[in-house]
Amino acid sequence: MENQISSIKKTSQFKEVTRRLFKNKLAIAGLVFIVLLIFIMIFADFLAPYGYAEQDFTATYQGPSAEHLLGTDHLGRDILSRLIYGSRISMEIAVLSVALSATIGITIGAIAGFYGGKIDNLLMRFLDIYQSIPVLILSIAIATSLGPGVTNTILALAISVCPSYARLMRASVMTVRDKEYIEAARSINANDARIILRHALPNAFSPMIVNITMTIGSSMLTAATLSFVGLGAQPPSPEWGAMLTAAKSYIRDYPYMITSPGVCIMLSVLSFNVLGDGLRDALDPRLKN
Repeated sequence: MENQISSIKKTSQFKEVTRRLFKNKLAIAGLVFIVLLIFIMIFADFLAPYGYAEQDFTATYQGPSAEHLLGTDHLGRDILSRLIYGSRISMEIAVLSVALSATIGITIGAIAGFYGGKIDNLLMRFLDIYQSIPVLILSIAIATSLGPGVTNTILALAISVCPSYARLMRASVMTVRDKEYIEAARSINANDARIILRHALPNAFSPMIVNITMTIGSSMLTAATLSFVGLGAQPPSPEWGAMLTAAKSYIRDYPYMITSPGVCIMLSVLSFNVLGDGLRDALDPRLKN
């Protein structure tokens, strides 16, 4: 009976959050773009008119046309096809780096927030030192030491961002660790791991959803920055930041080459940010309307 009541309550809360989210038109616009982006990356092989590395030296520097909707680059490669395939790499880097950093950060934050005391002080002072280094500078330093490449870019981003997740999760867990349901779990001799995983984390996770959503956008931007300076994805990879690097020498004569990947990065980051804002408003019970 208790499980049924809990299930009904969770379903009701989910419906309420969904209703409030769908009232935010800007957030829904961001969600639609993200869904479209996911669709494109999944079906890139069918949607792209050409291969991302396919060269045609008789069609170099061609502007947008019926044959090449977004034009071609200095090697005669179709820019639209490269953008479509590049969505896979950009999303892969952003999502995997955020998943890894969130896992590390949530683990550290949950331990610090649940136990408090010396463990909390030790972990937080370490994070204070960690966060004194700007994320971009730290990412560049780690990527330089590991070497360029997609995998190393994911690791560099994950290591750089995880302190923010740890701090947020620590604060969230500290607000619930003295609640009645935690005391009830302790009273039946539930071990700490079970209390954290089954009771503390689920009830402290709402702020993390918002943070994860918004961090995907910023990670995509940072990944493009690393690729732009030569530390991320390497040619002939069609990652959007790498496409900006390849096109920067032709910005005056062929601006369309750099405009397309720049717009894709901008719209992707904006979509994740507005969706994150919408989720924050929908999950905050003080903003009910």
